Amino acid sequence: MDIEELRSLFLFAGLSNQQLLQIGDVGDSVSFSDGEVLFQEGEPADFWWVLLEGRVELLRRSGHEQSVFSVMDRPGVWSGGFRAWTDSPGYLATGRAAGSGRMLRVPAVALGELVRAWFPFGVHLIVGFFQTVRMMEAMSRQREALVALGTLAAGLAHELNNPASAATRAVDALHTTYDTLLASLVGLAEGGLAPEQFMMMESLRREVEASSASLDPLEVADREEALTDWLDAHDVIGPWRIAPVLAVAGVELSWCERVADLLDSSVLGPGLEWVASTLSASVLLSEIKESTGRVSNLVSTVKSYSQLDRASLQLIDITEGIDSTLVVLGEKLQDITIVRDYPEDLSPIEAIPGELNQVWTNLIDNAVDAMEGRGTLRVSARSGGDDVVVEIADTGAGIPADVQARAFEPFFTTKDVGKGTGLGLDISRRIIVERHHGDITIVSKPGETIVTVKLPKNRRP
Repeated sequence: MDIEELRSLFLFAGLSNQQLLQIGDVGDSVSFSDGEVLFQEGEPADFWWVLLEGRVELLRRSGHEQSVFSVMDRPGVWSGGFRAWTDSPGYLATGRAAGSGRMLRVPAVALGELVRAWFPFGVHLIVGFFQTVRMMEAMSRQREALVALGTLAAGLAHELNNPASAATRAVDALHTTYDTLLASLVGLAEGGLAPEQFMMMESLRREVEASSASLDPLEVADREEALTDWLDAHDVIGPWRIAPVLAVAGVELSWCERVADLLDSSVLGPGLEWVASTLSASVLLSEIKESTGRVSNLVSTVKSYSQLDRASLQLIDITEGIDSTLVVLGEKLQDITIVRDYPEDLSPIEAIPGELNQVWTNLIDNAVDAMEGRGTLRVSARSGGDDVVVEIADTGAGIPADVQARAFEPFFTTKDVGKGTGLGLDISRRIIVERHHGDITIVSKPGETIVTVKLPKNRRP
């Protein structure tokens, strides 16, 4: 190594010729070309790098992205070599060449030995300073971890509220349905229903369970009106309790006529009420299963949060998760018109379904709140090249531009005090962007807000 070149560097001002020769003996000149990586963030800092000529970019990783945070472009600036002072630290950044040039590379152990021989007091100061900084950094990371844990706990409480509330409502409704079911059985017994008639009634009930109900709300409403008229005509007590359940289950008037032919008028009402109660119980049990399953998935997600790569990927139909979310939030959607727009041939995607369900829950819940419980919710999904695009739109008042700019910030909320933590969109962004390498955006104007989620069909590792 040329001693005159070392003397020209501001870094070595004040060193004697003997000291410069010693540095030249233990170090060597390393040439680099554009794009070459000289040292890697996190790897043991075994070498001290001093720029002789050229330009080197220092990059640091944040999440899945790597960005330039500093540049070495003045001869004499240095990086690394921390193992001269302690055994554990690694490089704080990645050094990547931005063009051709040269660097002086000195083994960290040799650097430490030279400096201890030349400036023992200075080494004590450096080591003390280094250890103090490391201790402060460790405390700072612990604080950040506690803040992240608090954020996660608050977000979990927010996300758990919907499925837990849905399960509670379903249990309350199931209790009422259970009482009605017992009362109808008592009515059948008091009416002298024969065992043979009950078995035939059970067969008719199974026909209803096996049928596929229409999802068209207009068709359901027409069927409910027709069933109510039929029940009134046959003097059935409480048709408003029976007709809605039978209508949703897809019951036709012809089925009701078969029941009327089978049962006497004294037990026709209890018989139909028994069928309606069993159908309601089945639906409520499914809702409870879905809601408690969502709670279990959320808890499992949090348990594995620090080991996210262990979460299982599946090839899923994205619309199934959206539909299940609509079921769980059914109570809040009673006065909402839901418009679904799904193609039959939508491509499946690689994703973590439990996490995506958290996103759909949050976005739909926000849309319902924006509409104050009344309006039109449009949920659409389509293929877009290598992505699947999901849009959730509402007819609420819209979001001001300044609020949109901060919508994905942690702790930021557009809701009134007591109506959530404001963490949902931040969690949703992390799930979509960081976990699935997708994108989430908001476009809003008075009367319409659209949240667009793009997810790659094949999730990158």
